[in-house]
Amino acid sequence: MTSPPPDWLPEGTNLDRQAHVRDYVAKHNRPRLAAAADVYTLACERMAYVLDTHDRAFVSFSGGKDSTAVLNVALDVLAREKALRRHLPLRVVFFDEEAIPYETEEYVRRVGERDDVALEWYCLPVQHRNACSRRHPYWWPWAPEDEAKWCRPLPPEAITTYPGFPIWPAEERLTIPNFNGLLAPPPHTTATLMGIRAQESLIRAHAVRLRSVDNYIVKYKIKSKDRQRAAVDPGNLWKAYPVYDWRTEDVWAAARIHGWDYNRAYDVMEMAGVGASGQRCSPAFGEEPLQKIHTYAACFPDVWARMAERVPGIGAAYRYARTELYGYGAKPPKPDGMTWPDFLRHYIAKHGDKQQKVAARIAEVIARHYLKTPHPILPTAPHPDTGLNWSFLLTLAMRGDFKERRQESNQLMTRTKVEHWRRYTEELAAVLTAGTGRELNHPRPLPADPYALIPDEYRQEAPQ
Repeated sequence: MTSPPPDWLPEGTNLDRQAHVRDYVAKHNRPRLAAAADVYTLACERMAYVLDTHDRAFVSFSGGKDSTAVLNVALDVLAREKALRRHLPLRVVFFDEEAIPYETEEYVRRVGERDDVALEWYCLPVQHRNACSRRHPYWWPWAPEDEAKWCRPLPPEAITTYPGFPIWPAEERLTIPNFNGLLAPPPHTTATLMGIRAQESLIRAHAVRLRSVDNYIVKYKIKSKDRQRAAVDPGNLWKAYPVYDWRTEDVWAAARIHGWDYNRAYDVMEMAGVGASGQRCSPAFGEEPLQKIHTYAACFPDVWARMAERVPGIGAAYRYARTELYGYGAKPPKPDGMTWPDFLRHYIAKHGDKQQKVAARIAEVIARHYLKTPHPILPTAPHPDTGLNWSFLLTLAMRGDFKERRQESNQLMTRTKVEHWRRYTEELAAVLTAGTGRELNHPRPLPADPYALIPDEYRQEAPQ
């Protein structure tokens, strides 16, 4: 077998989220554990601890339900704890992403009118993912060169410049995560309070599984790898997830019980028949939000009329967002006789000037697999130690995964280790029987006895 070519080296049906979480919990026999207090009380305790142990803090506010919960928990704690009132008025940072409902704008304005809130309303051309087009993978809300295409008029509260944020050239503009580093100048320790909840996705569940006592407080890591890093990474910023164990029903129950104000866009989506798990107020141009693009057209026609012309590829995305064209639904079958790397190159090439980045991402994942195991990557069975298979790599090739939200290890979370080894060895045996091992592009001879690969602690009687 030959090694992967040099240019590879580094330089699905839309499931209801609540049903997915229920299935996940059932399969792993990890029901929600009873705690000594309700989730609101626990969130208040965490919030008080974060505010007490950090010099400064700000709420990363989107106008959505989760950041609404974080905002109100923080304000409730500050109203009760006199020792923490140095944080008043509470700093609230809102990045206006332009292609959002007017109901969100109205809600954020109401938040900004509160005496206990110091709102910073940023309308900056931060870099965003445009999954509608492979040739134009990014877009910039409020970009001055696109003013004629803006989805909404610029709000009067807008902050349109910030020290250290480059407006020109466009490729130097920061992402929101990297811009956050500018909001925490040293030497003060700063906590950004975020509405990350484990129920939302497996990636977010992993975010609070760190092996530490305060598993909801995470060091902020700037993702910029270029010369901007030193300018935007102060090293004193932390992320805090005080409502990480809340469920969607907890968020709405708290709003009802405590009388919190909230974004009326959720009422519009509810009346339109959009279930709670599918209600999103963020722009619909990214990989995951793209599946909800029809919600904007149905619920927010005034904004959708402008969104329909805002980014390249939006028309095609509206028609085909849930099809193979955008990497959703059933994956295309690999032609017989073609190697998997060649099959992936066909889709990588569709990403235009970003194809090297996609190829590097795939090469990184493959290298990570071979650092852990010498075993081959199979078409559909995830390797029991790494979670990698060619089907996962095909998804990366088709979608790009520029935000690196998809991790191969997540494929190991729906079965036991014994089940994964059984599935892996059975598929490898089938490949050997069919004589299609060359298509795997494994850099060494394939194991003659697949069942000998199973570690003793996971070994069961091999199929006859």
